[in-house]
Amino acid sequence: MKRYLTFIVLLLCTFATAQNSDDVLRFSNENLQGTARFQAMGGAFGALGGDLSALNINPAGSAVFNNNLFTFSATVYNTENSANYFGTNSNTTLTDVDINQAGGVLVFKSATPESGWNKIAIAGNYDVVQNFDNQVVINGNSNQGVDNYFLNFAGGVPFGSILLQENEFIEDAYLDIGAQQGFGDQQAFLGYYGGLIDPVAMEDDNTDYISNAGYSTVSQDLLRNTTGYNSKFTVNFASQYKERLSLGASLNFHTILYDRYDEFTETGYDAASEIQRTTFDNFLHTEGSGFSFSLGAIAKLNEVVRLGGSYQSPTWYRLTDDLSQRISSDLADSNINFINLDVVNLFPRYTLKTPSKLTGSVALIFGKNGLLSLDYSYQDMSQAELGPTTDANFSVVNNEVANAFGAVSTIRVGGEYRIERFSLRGGYRFEQSPYANADLLGDLNGLSAGIGYDFGGSRLDFALSRTERDISHKLFDTGLDTPALLNVINTNATLSYTMNF
Repeated sequence: MKRYLTFIVLLLCTFATAQNSDDVLRFSNENLQGTARFQAMGGAFGALGGDLSALNINPAGSAVFNNNLFTFSATVYNTENSANYFGTNSNTTLTDVDINQAGGVLVFKSATPESGWNKIAIAGNYDVVQNFDNQVVINGNSNQGVDNYFLNFAGGVPFGSILLQENEFIEDAYLDIGAQQGFGDQQAFLGYYGGLIDPVAMEDDNTDYISNAGYSTVSQDLLRNTTGYNSKFTVNFASQYKERLSLGASLNFHTILYDRYDEFTETGYDAASEIQRTTFDNFLHTEGSGFSFSLGAIAKLNEVVRLGGSYQSPTWYRLTDDLSQRISSDLADSNINFINLDVVNLFPRYTLKTPSKLTGSVALIFGKNGLLSLDYSYQDMSQAELGPTTDANFSVVNNEVANAFGAVSTIRVGGEYRIERFSLRGGYRFEQSPYANADLLGDLNGLSAGIGYDFGGSRLDFALSRTERDISHKLFDTGLDTPALLNVINTNATLSYTMNF
């Protein structure tokens, strides 16, 4: 009967928001994915087109196609994480395989070429723009225990408001406090019944708390597993005027699925401490959808020079979060195990608007021998916004976003050299840190290379790309102020097959 009652409470409750600026970065960033040719040239396709993934940069690119075709791509993802936390180093590597791109284009020659509009292209393309699969291990000896996380939330919370009521199940109280009082009070409840903190005075109006853990340093271990993706399906329309000007527009439909499981263990307390071991695990599930549109143009100035320009609108996401937690320590309440990963906080739906992006491009075409291309993109991340904006909690987060984030400049350079049926490719990518303080998240640098072979009626392309970035990673949002320093290297090997028809 107890489990049944908990399930009913779970369905009926909605919870105060606990989203933060991390959501903005997690879902705003579109990593370099797509076809092998696109990746091999660093994604520098804004003035080129002629590739399905180029529609992510400039929707006018589909008008460059001369015939109908279909392309699909598969990628082997390899992520290496090197973490340093209070002088202790740890390394993890994760490899997985996925179909990351599939799409096609239909090209229609104009029935009235005298009008100047010589062809129309209609394209549809699916791209995984962000792969969330990763595993990070952080361990080290810290002078900041997890008790600080709970103390930060508990300060100012009346002790009586987080106490179990008569005949109330502990998991029901946990859900009810989250629904009626908010996430912060719920974490104070966990800290108290998890044995980590106690009130200074056992009185209902007490608002001061102390730690039950004794230590000068503690040994901390965090395992973070993330899975999921941010995908984009693009419906594109473009037309070309006198082979000199291409205009295009796209409607983009986004899908997000994100799971994050944190397994945290803390030991190494003083011998006299009543607490000798603490575990605190969290599972976050996010899913949702989004919409954006883009407009673009490519101008052929002469036989060598092409210019491109595009506008990508904000992406409007509608997201939901589910959060489950469990905690244990030597002083935890005997019923604490009833609060586990099966007891789920259902948060209200919220919105995320990512900033718009402008891209300018130039390309040099050397006949059938090869090409060089350069893209520059600008996006002001301080304009990102969580909502509903009428919610006071989101107003606080949006102020943090406006103060912490800044403009992001991205540069992509690519080249291709053709030797009969073979094509050799290379690229470079630079993405500026979105933070005003670049120590929190470093600039991204990437190199790529690839090769392609044209069979006539079809083409096979391969690309190898590598990006590197430094990240300052906090174990928890509050309480443990010293971050782990992560160096993240992503290496993608992509194979694409294109069929002309």
